[in-house]
Amino acid sequence: MQRLWERNDLKPHLVRTFKLSNDPNFEIKFWDVIALYLNPPGKALVLCCDEKSQCRALEHTQPGLPLGIGHIRTQTHDNTRHGTVTLFAALNYLEGKLISRTEERHTHVEWLRFLKQIDRETPKEISIHIIADNYCTHKHAKVTSWLNRHPRFHMHFTPACSSWMNMVERFFADLTADVVREGSFSRIRELINAINSYLAQRNLEPKPYRWRAKGEEILAKIQRARLALGDLRENPRRVPRVPGHVACTSP
Repeated sequence: MQRLWERNDLKPHLVRTFKLSNDPNFEIKFWDVIALYLNPPGKALVLCCDEKSQCRALEHTQPGLPLGIGHIRTQTHDNTRHGTVTLFAALNYLEGKLISRTEERHTHVEWLRFLKQIDRETPKEISIHIIADNYCTHKHAKVTSWLNRHPRFHMHFTPACSSWMNMVERFFADLTADVVREGSFSRIRELINAINSYLAQRNLEPKPYRWRAKGEEILAKIQRARLALGDLRENPRRVPRVPGHVACTSP
């Protein structure tokens, strides 16, 4: 069976997750966000914003063995949970620096506090273009009212089910790998301190991410996937041909 799988490039043990957006204004929002990456406006900041909720303070039940000659680093398979924290982050697309804060919750109250922090920590004479997803707290009535009173803020929402377009998600992946998953924390404060230290170091040596994918190629892949899914709905027994990965392509 293994030889047959290899001969036909079949990998039944692997599953790739994806979801195509059903946003009726997908292309409009898609190009709006892409334009901010490829042609940022002058005298303005482009901030990729989101909250990373459920950052778990996990403590390994036993110390792990360090990396050594002849054996790999080890850690326990089980953990003791000590609660969670939410990180709000605004990634400066051009410079790679971050504005951040930690909160216990992630409602519109905390999001509004974060917007006010951005307002305080950025030069007053420049416009702020914020890329965010469609989470309900980002569009709460009180948030909208505050934004109307601060016209230098401009919101750009990613299409539904397309948070992969927000570059701050790439930073969250690094944070998870380097801090949240790697550490062992006996209380929430230890996790917060580790996150803050990581953020401070990143701001001293910022590492900007760059959008390199071509919008036309992404849209072509999405269209092929839509056709394949349409064929599958009409004929469930048919095996659709989907060339390449589609909606979750990393920038």
